[in-house]
Amino acid sequence: MAIEVYSGNFGTKELNHLLKRTLFGAKRSDINSLVGQSVSQVVDLLLKDLPLPNPPVNNYNDANYTDANVLAGQTWVNAIYTDGTANSRRVASFKAWWVTQMLNQPISLREKMTLFWHNHFSTEADTVDDARYIYKHNNLLRSLAFGNFKTLTKQVTIDPAMVRYLNGYASTKAAPDENYARELQELFTLGKGPNSKYTEADVKAAARVLTGYTLDGTNITSVFNTSRHDTTDKQFSSFYGNKLIKGRTGLDGANEVDDLLDMIFTQAEVSKYICRRLYRFFVYYDITADVESNIITPLAEIFRTANYEIKPVLKALLTSNHFFLPQTRSCNIKAPVDFVVGLAREFEIVFPDATDYVNVYYMSDYLRSTASNLQQNLGDPPNVSGWPAYYQTPQFYELWVNSDTLPKRNVFTDRFISTGYTRNSKKIVIDPIAYTSKFSKPEDPNIVVDESLAHLYTIDVSADVKKFLKSILLSNQVNDAYWTTAWQDYKAAPTTAKTAIVQTRLQEFYKYIMNLEEYQLS
Repeated sequence: MAIEVYSGNFGTKELNHLLKRTLFGAKRSDINSLVGQSVSQVVDLLLKDLPLPNPPVNNYNDANYTDANVLAGQTWVNAIYTDGTANSRRVASFKAWWVTQMLNQPISLREKMTLFWHNHFSTEADTVDDARYIYKHNNLLRSLAFGNFKTLTKQVTIDPAMVRYLNGYASTKAAPDENYARELQELFTLGKGPNSKYTEADVKAAARVLTGYTLDGTNITSVFNTSRHDTTDKQFSSFYGNKLIKGRTGLDGANEVDDLLDMIFTQAEVSKYICRRLYRFFVYYDITADVESNIITPLAEIFRTANYEIKPVLKALLTSNHFFLPQTRSCNIKAPVDFVVGLAREFEIVFPDATDYVNVYYMSDYLRSTASNLQQNLGDPPNVSGWPAYYQTPQFYELWVNSDTLPKRNVFTDRFISTGYTRNSKKIVIDPIAYTSKFSKPEDPNIVVDESLAHLYTIDVSADVKKFLKSILLSNQVNDAYWTTAWQDYKAAPTTAKTAIVQTRLQEFYKYIMNLEEYQLS
């Protein structure tokens, strides 16, 4: 059964929905640049391969500390590991840099997919405790973000951050560590569904296959140590067709990983499990029997037919009729990273110039710390399963909003429409006049209401809400002319007094828009 391709109207509303799900916020310039293209053309652009970004740099020298091994403004990703202080500063540098990649993303799905894989192949910076490994892991996820899933799984298996995180470096033939062997099957490839019937004995056998990997901190890589590898044969259960992985000796022992992955990837459940994860991330968390048979099953078939290439699956999902159904729009609560980065991008907040990297990193780190306070600490998910909102039944995304986090979300939006965040005399703040100036007729309060809601929300609001929003612009006057005159007076002569009138009205207007629950939805 083929997935039905979307053939309905593909205007700004549909574009906004697609871009908000695939980017961190949808900038109006991005939307406008794509108007008139087909859904297939836009998705192809989102899936286009791009060069990798430059690595993070030393932004962290200050009066109290100088990294003797890395010059200011130079990258630390290949530097020697010196001490905990240097490392913790480099980890902070990495996290700020990552937020900067999100803020500056082109029209590309890559950054959203990097977050998807970070949650899927979850590692914690606190546990890995080497910024170089952490960056290398992130770079791997980004470089294969929509490449081949089997290749990505192999590279993650021998990735030094993962070898450290799940104790692979401590696993020997005398004492095989089962951590990665378990998570490889339970979380990374097959899942825990009713059709994933691998056994405890399979975990133990896989652990023996994976013995022998150690870490080389000088070359920032994992190394296969032949003397630590279990060279005996490994017997698997009937779930895997009673497969026997023959023990290999010497450096050939490293090839047992390929035998293990070949065995796992013959299971159809791998493709179904990954397609369910992608569906929950990009569409909705509730996978009904209908969705399972009409969306997941054909997607999984596309995945297997394409030898586990990610792109054909994403293309089919994002161009499907199902993706654009009314009930699959505005049905998700924005994840914290989406919420804070999306605000900065959609309101086109002006950051310091890229050459002022110290302040760029400071500002990005403020957004990162805000997301962390909202329960999504980028680089440090709570455990190997990732963030509960992406998998925890039955609440899923609803976990992002509670009596602690919702007020904090409102404090954040209130702050950015008023005082913003200042550091080193540099400020990031929403400029409501600059944002409003880009509407088709900013002097018309009806246009301002309609076009701001069409951009900032993906759901329609009632006439009463629109009426109330307009009354904010009109300062409770009954006549539209109040706003029209105020705007035109400001444009004709932007004195302090005339600017203040427009600024104050718009700040109240956008504050209210962002405090409504519709702003939390994606």
